[in-house]
Amino acid sequence: MSAARRIVVKIGSALLVDQTSGEVHHDWLQGLAADVAAFRTRGAEIIVVTSGAIAAGRRHLRLSNAVLRLEESQAAAACGQIRLAHAYQAALAEHDVTVAQVLLTIGDMDDRRRYLNARNTISALLGLNAVPVINENDTVATAEIRFGDNDRLAAGVAAMMGADALVLLSSDIDGLYTADPGSDDAAEWVPTVAHITPEIEAMAGAAGSSDSSGGMVTKLMAARASTASGCNMAIANGQGAHPLQGLLEGARATWFMASASPNKARKQWIASALQPHGTLVVDAGAARALGSGKSLLPAGVTSVDGRFERGDAVAVRDAGGQELGRGLVAYSADDAARIIGHKTGEIEQILGYRGRDEMIHRDDLVLSGESSV
Repeated sequence: MSAARRIVVKIGSALLVDQTSGEVHHDWLQGLAADVAAFRTRGAEIIVVTSGAIAAGRRHLRLSNAVLRLEESQAAAACGQIRLAHAYQAALAEHDVTVAQVLLTIGDMDDRRRYLNARNTISALLGLNAVPVINENDTVATAEIRFGDNDRLAAGVAAMMGADALVLLSSDIDGLYTADPGSDDAAEWVPTVAHITPEIEAMAGAAGSSDSSGGMVTKLMAARASTASGCNMAIANGQGAHPLQGLLEGARATWFMASASPNKARKQWIASALQPHGTLVVDAGAARALGSGKSLLPAGVTSVDGRFERGDAVAVRDAGGQELGRGLVAYSADDAARIIGHKTGEIEQILGYRGRDEMIHRDDLVLSGESSV
């Protein structure tokens, strides 16, 4: 926690909302807000992924404690989401912290265009010193409500944003155990997990309440996804007044350890997992700039080949045809062809909108051989 510079914190429903009244636990939220402010003072960026909208809304709509029908869950989410947003805003405002609400679904992670839009929006919010508070868009989600994917959503956000750490705060358990500690006195706490093996998966249990649809199974799924993206993940009990500060001070938790940094994992993904949809040929000056760690600007591109859209992978080659690297391009093939050879200040005049200054940003570019460094 002390070394992490971008942290995603997922908050379970039972921590945030009283299971009987549907009221937000304001005292607990104020403690969390103090932790968030303290971590920001130390230079860390915090992204919150929150559950609780359905739990906060169902009581105020006088819905029963039974399993809700899909349309009832969606109505409860619509009612509860506005209550949660207000609670987060009020708690963090005491520390002069700006809050921004972002609603996502798993589908936003699967669609490339929506994924890029979400990533760019959250990046902009972080750059503006705001705390994004993300919830699943349960008002329009379908299967996500029934299966409860906020753990997996949190892992997706951590991977999307290149987070160093993902913290899943639970209301009833402080980590992974060899068996269910509620029913097996011989269950042993597991402090760290280097690899998720079948033996680790066999330790998973089930969800604990009608409002909480997560469980150890979804937490292990989140751990697999986050560690694959280079993000360490912790399962911790969040019931204390300052759960993040507690982790910093060594509170009990299970840490799932990534084998690579987020940057290296991202480089490996770009270099090996994505098939290029086209090619950008660059001049000698641009090739030298790339070699010195610079982004690829439109002025240095001499030709465009292939059919690709914004966010697709493309190969970057020199005038002799040698592949210099691969990256995620910021423009479609048609728009790229119109702005090559031009300065960044001319992009808006040519295209009619203000796009990115870079054809490929350095963070989205991996040079040949770089991903293995």
